[in-house]
Amino acid sequence: MSPEQILKTTQLTKSFGNLIAVNQAELEIFRGEIVGLIGPNGAGKTTLFNLITGLETPDKGQVLFKNQDITFLPPHKICQLGMSRTFQVTRSFGEMPVEDAIRVGAYNRRGEKEVQKKVDEVIEFFDLKHIKKTKCNDLGLASLRKVEVARAAATEPDLLLLDEAGAGLTASELFKLMEELKELNHETGITLCVVEHVMEMVMGLCQRIFVLDAGEMIACGVPGEICNNQRVIEAYLGGGSYVESGSKS
Repeated sequence: MSPEQILKTTQLTKSFGNLIAVNQAELEIFRGEIVGLIGPNGAGKTTLFNLITGLETPDKGQVLFKNQDITFLPPHKICQLGMSRTFQVTRSFGEMPVEDAIRVGAYNRRGEKEVQKKVDEVIEFFDLKHIKKTKCNDLGLASLRKVEVARAAATEPDLLLLDEAGAGLTASELFKLMEELKELNHETGITLCVVEHVMEMVMGLCQRIFVLDAGEMIACGVPGEICNNQRVIEAYLGGGSYVESGSKS
C-alpha cells in the first residue's frame, strides 16, 4: 500500500522585486513522516513555509493539502484544515501566561467546554506544569521555544511546520526537544516538517530531507544520501560529508 500524500507543492514560485526567493519548488510530504528542509541562509526556506501556510501568495504554482487546493487560502483557514507552524522569532503572546498562550491554539478545534482539557493534555505532554502560570516574556529561550511548539500542537494539526525550533539551544536542550518531537509524531501521528540549520537535529530526527538552494530544490533523500550528495556538500555542508566533518551552520 502506497503512503498517503498530505502535502504537495507544484512549481511554487515567489519573487520580491528582482529577487526570486522560491523558484518552482516541488515538495511532497506523506502522512506520518518527519521530513527536514535545509539550505544556506537566504535559500528561501522560510518563504516556502510562508507560501505553504498562506502568509505569502505565490506568483506561480500550487499548494495541495490533503488533496485540497489551499494556494490562496488565508492562514486561519489553513490552520482550521489542520496545518500549523512555528516561527524563527517566537510569537508566544509575551504578556500571557504559558497556559493562556497554549489555550489560544486549543481554540482552533475545541469549543469552550473542551478547551481546558486540551490545554492540560499539552502542558502534561511537554512538561510545562511548573511554568504554566509564568508569563512568556519571563521565559528563557529553551522554554519559550517549547511553548511555541506546544501552542502549535494544541491546534491539533495533521501537519506541523517547525521553523528553526532548535536554534540557540544547548546540546541537552536540543536532545530533549528532539525526543519530544519524536514522541509527538509517534503518539499522535502528526506529520512534521522541520526547517533547521542544526544538522544534529536534522540528521537525528528526519526520515527524509529536502535541500533548497537559491530558491531551487536541489535534492531530496534519506539522511545518508543527503550528507554524501556532492551538490548538497558544495551548496551547504561545506566541502565534506556530515559524517566526516560534523555539522555546518
